[in-house]
Amino acid sequence: MNTHRKTAIIVGILYIIGTVAGFLFKMVFTGSIQNDLNLLTQVAANEKQVIIGALFLLIMGLALALVPVMMFPILKKQNEALAVGYVVYRGALETITTVAIVISWLFLTVLSQQYTAGAPDASYLQTFGSLLLKGNDTIGTISQVVFPLGALMFYCILYKSKLIPRWISGWGIIAAAWVLVMTAFDWFGISGSWSTTLVDILDFPIFFQEMVMAVWLIVKGFNSSAIAALSAKTTSNQL
Repeated sequence: MNTHRKTAIIVGILYIIGTVAGFLFKMVFTGSIQNDLNLLTQVAANEKQVIIGALFLLIMGLALALVPVMMFPILKKQNEALAVGYVVYRGALETITTVAIVISWLFLTVLSQQYTAGAPDASYLQTFGSLLLKGNDTIGTISQVVFPLGALMFYCILYKSKLIPRWISGWGIIAAAWVLVMTAFDWFGISGSWSTTLVDILDFPIFFQEMVMAVWLIVKGFNSSAIAALSAKTTSNQL
């Protein structure tokens, strides 16, 4: 099995690991806790659940951060500037926002212990915990810009190079642009009355596209003729 085939399989697996881990964090381990009015009480009662959820979020961040690292040697042959931008946005910046959210959830477990122990400033701890979640929402909003911008760079290179079928990379471009539109709606308060379920449904195109691409990479790999063309282009540029 050649290097590029291995890279395609690894990238596909990383996408699946990241997506599954993110789903478990949001929908299984922390989803119900985030919306509870007695936040710290719920965190204290489900401390192990919160820690496991934070671990899954960290796994998601690390798995998806490895994708641009694995792809960079290939993508730079098509467009080095966009490839570097992809590494910066989806490799570095997105990882920083994810780690910040992980730390805040772990810090919530510390606050919850103090709160349930009857600390004198218990009411302030509850307020601080709510502020931490608000901070997570702000970080999440930043991530909702960082993620699609990095994705747009990625899919533009894939579309241009034809490393995967253009219907998949073109779908990625449209889905990433839609995430940006959704973020703009959120900034201007247009999505304020939308339910969480509706927002999840509107985010579904990029989720589904990434899973289709992941399966394609595992089963089919990169277009061999596109790989050859990129190698020839690199050789020509070096002459």
